[in-house]
Amino acid sequence: MGGEDNLVAAAHCATRLRMVLKDDSRIDRASLDDDPDLKGTFEAGGMFQVIVGPGDVDQVFDQLDAQTSKSIAVSTEELKEVAAKSGNPFTRAVKMLSDIFVPLIPILVGGGLLMALNNLLTAEGVFGDRSLIAMYPQIADLSDLINLLASAPFAFLPVLVGFTATKRFGGNEFLGAGMGMAMVMPSLVNGYSVAETVANGQMPYWDIFDLNVAQAGYQGTVLPVLVVSWLLATTEKFLHKRLKGTVDFLLTPVVTLLITGFITFIAVGPVMRTAGDALGEGLA
Repeated sequence: MGGEDNLVAAAHCATRLRMVLKDDSRIDRASLDDDPDLKGTFEAGGMFQVIVGPGDVDQVFDQLDAQTSKSIAVSTEELKEVAAKSGNPFTRAVKMLSDIFVPLIPILVGGGLLMALNNLLTAEGVFGDRSLIAMYPQIADLSDLINLLASAPFAFLPVLVGFTATKRFGGNEFLGAGMGMAMVMPSLVNGYSVAETVANGQMPYWDIFDLNVAQAGYQGTVLPVLVVSWLLATTEKFLHKRLKGTVDFLLTPVVTLLITGFITFIAVGPVMRTAGDALGEGLA
């Protein structure tokens, strides 16, 4: 493993020894691969994992812990937290984004493929001079349904990202989803129409403590809800540490949503929308 000083923390499951190391390059991989008692090794989630097998992994872990002068044994959940904090900033950022967006891949792929299918049904010049729904009007309603199913994941993307991002940042994922829902409420100006509405001078505003707060939605956006999810999780954890029992149970969700909601629509949302638009224009 590269010596005792290379071990940060370790835990085990039913078959694998899991370790967080300071420098993976110090591992003697050849010796591990040649050991007939081991079933293999791999790296995942910032941890180096050795497949020992059921029954034997307990003994191997105890021997490893006994041979170190400092206690390296932690729970599996604690090891995940240690792994998340280890590594260089770039690695941690990639791991964070992976934790947030990988669970969303199925719904985004499904929505994207349905959108492509709907484009085939509605595009002219693909199967003839006219679109398929023009040639076969009886499938027009089917096309509308496909378009609905395809558009939903992207229109409500802040809800999905709010759920996974808040969970990743250590907050209640359902509060994160609720905040995402608030950002795409139908009573707000649709996120896709914000620029046009502002240009036409038709944007409605709330008057909150003498501040004009735009009633703008965030459909299809990612950056705003990422920052909002971090803010929500941080606020929630801060309150959990200071409130106890029934007071914590009743007040923490309310205060968390209020604080996060105010900051979202007053500052974070507009700033991150501008940053996202600038990034999009820069990549275009």
